[in-house]
Amino acid sequence: VTDIFLSFSYSYAVSSKIEPFYKGGKVQISKDEKYIFCTCGSRVNVLEISTGKIVHCIEHDDQEDITSFALSCDDEMLVTASRALLLKQWDWRQASCTRSWRAIHTIPVASMTFDSTSTLLATGGCDGTIKLWDVVKQYCTHNLKGSSGVVHLVEFHPDIKRLQLFSSSLDCGIRLWDLCSSQCLVVLQSHYSAVTSLSFSPDGDTMVSSGRDKICTVWDLKTRQAKRTVPVYEAVEGVVLLPENTDLSEIGVKSKDLHFITAGSKGVLRVWEASSARCVHTQSLPSTLTSEEEEDEEQDSPRSLTYLFHLPESSRLATVTAEHNILLYQLPGLSTQQQFVGYSDEVLDVKFLGKGDTHIVVATNSCQLKVFELLTNSCQILYGHTDTVLTLDVFKKGSLFASCAKDRWVRVWQMDGDGQVRCVAQGCSHTNAVGSISCSRMKASFIVTGSQDCTVKVWDLPAEFPTAGEEIHQLTARATEKAHDKDVNSVAVSPNDKLLASGSQDRTAKLWSLSGDGTVGLLGVFRGHRRGVWAVCFSPVDQVLASSSADGTTKLWGLQDFSCLKTFEGHDASVLKVVFVSRGTQLLTSGSDGLVKLWTIKTNECVKTLDAHQDKVWGLHPSRKDDRMVTGSADSNITVWADVTEEELAEEQAKQEDQILKQQELSNLLHEKKYLKALGLAISLDQPHTVLTVIKAIREGENSSQLLEKTVLKLRVDQKESLLRFCAVWNTNARNCQDAQAVLQVLLTHLPPEELLQYQGARTHLEGLIPYTERHMQRIGRLLQASMFLNYMWQKMRVAGTTSG
Repeated sequence: VTDIFLSFSYSYAVSSKIEPFYKGGKVQISKDEKYIFCTCGSRVNVLEISTGKIVHCIEHDDQEDITSFALSCDDEMLVTASRALLLKQWDWRQASCTRSWRAIHTIPVASMTFDSTSTLLATGGCDGTIKLWDVVKQYCTHNLKGSSGVVHLVEFHPDIKRLQLFSSSLDCGIRLWDLCSSQCLVVLQSHYSAVTSLSFSPDGDTMVSSGRDKICTVWDLKTRQAKRTVPVYEAVEGVVLLPENTDLSEIGVKSKDLHFITAGSKGVLRVWEASSARCVHTQSLPSTLTSEEEEDEEQDSPRSLTYLFHLPESSRLATVTAEHNILLYQLPGLSTQQQFVGYSDEVLDVKFLGKGDTHIVVATNSCQLKVFELLTNSCQILYGHTDTVLTLDVFKKGSLFASCAKDRWVRVWQMDGDGQVRCVAQGCSHTNAVGSISCSRMKASFIVTGSQDCTVKVWDLPAEFPTAGEEIHQLTARATEKAHDKDVNSVAVSPNDKLLASGSQDRTAKLWSLSGDGTVGLLGVFRGHRRGVWAVCFSPVDQVLASSSADGTTKLWGLQDFSCLKTFEGHDASVLKVVFVSRGTQLLTSGSDGLVKLWTIKTNECVKTLDAHQDKVWGLHPSRKDDRMVTGSADSNITVWADVTEEELAEEQAKQEDQILKQQELSNLLHEKKYLKALGLAISLDQPHTVLTVIKAIREGENSSQLLEKTVLKLRVDQKESLLRFCAVWNTNARNCQDAQAVLQVLLTHLPPEELLQYQGARTHLEGLIPYTERHMQRIGRLLQASMFLNYMWQKMRVAGTTSG
């Protein structure tokens, strides 16, 4: 049987990569709201919002860093400025440079912007001058002098007829330039620190400025006077005037007065009423920090926001965080719509997640965890830990995982059917950073952690985790063992949950018994490594343990006599991770040399060396079917590898691209209200959540009942069959049960029972619908009773009020 697997995984090839695309600097969103432009060293990357993919990359030939860029208001033209003092004009869709000219500035350009006609370009220099360029006739039209120091902000007045330009530099004033006379008309003085952004009212007569001095100022541009100064109690990086004649009551806009929204060092969006200088709404973010910790973390917090944009066409807001994450929120509720990770810093661990390994969870050099959907690269950012997350482990079923961090906390996270992840349990009793964790293998009953405090702890998990909205379960350690003389670098639970292995900086690995009463007993010590042991792993089939070490070797040990059975040498540096694959017949190792090696145990031979990383490969995890693996490195890259031929790989990529195209097409059909085609397309994708999106869209319109009935009844028999199956899934969730019941009403009212029973799995689906429907009805009954009581009390109060009158 062993020989069958000897050739397994010889063809590991890169299937996809998640690479850094934004490392700080300017961000701009196209006018059509389809693309995000952002700097990454010597490149400007263009991210397509709908797919999460980098679709274009604009790079200077001289490899000089890009100091600023600007996209024209018609989305046609991109101009970049580099440290070499060159301005380049691009046809960005073709990634071709159409023109290049000297910037005339004596030192690099710090800021750039186009006017609304896309013909005038303003560049603000570190030399304190502002140049205006006619990009059609290709010459410099203005040279504005008088700013002190770096001109970090330039902005045209939105009404081009006024021919005015605003700028700000180190003196913190806002200069208003008349472009007819090239004169500075006035310096608007209000801020005592850098002015970060300007936002204009639709009529162009009011402007709001934000600054790092923790204030926003409302300006009357007719009188050129400050109307109001609003203290916002945080360094503000972005301000946006909220649109008028839009119902934004959900975020505290209760009057027709001027309202604006701020983003800054606190990391949350806040809505302000200009006339009263009151904060009328603060965005709530998922967090387990106490208010005291939040205050401590305000300065240089990874959550702090560096940019804020308004996307009027789609009624969204976009923010950029200090950790280079780009987040999109939907108005009016500020619900998170999309999240993109621009830069992950060092990847410390990565694991497959989800029922079919559809997601990966990543620990980076950060207190936040990131969960990527592999198909779209869209990301959830998980808050909870308050210091760097060091490592992860996933339970057998793939929807539950555990993390540990420098903050000494252990956390358990759960992914629901929609792919949403939340923390369900936490515990803290280690006295130093927790650097290793392992989950029970048979069922989700316990986790084991190892720490820099030299101890190993066993934590019991509850039989059931709290549901959304309930308090997080508090874990307690059932056993603590002083395991090693130095840091515990790795722990591993055996496949039968009865043994535990630990590896330490003290150069030893140890074997422990895990008894049912919670005690941990030492069985033996594995000695032979010349330096610290980085990883330990049990064989899934044999009485064997693998260990990898900073001495550059990987060893196999017998569990009976603790002897070294085999030694694998081939890495030029520390071997950081080791895992068994191919049903225990092969090993995967990753090292500080950036290499991943595949070894055949029987022959002691390295049969494949994978070179995709430039630095330490800390993350190494095979999928449950062993047909893929994911690696994460200190070079900030995450790579998914597939065991496929080149033809199969191309076919798989084509399928993924087809899925993405279908998602785009679906979005267009919904926008055009072509509901029948949209529903048919969604059903063909076989994703219940996507189909539910279409059903919700149908039910939100006018005459929704008739429209739903008309659309569903026009479906083919096989599509109705799928719809019934999806209803059974939706009906399990109270949030979606009304949509499920609406579809069921159409099917049950208009289709004869004998036809319904012909559907594949119909009996099972219908039986599954009954208990949940009964539960929903009981809940509605309780709500009805409560509302009747409230109505009764209200009537009594009215009567009493009338009598006393």
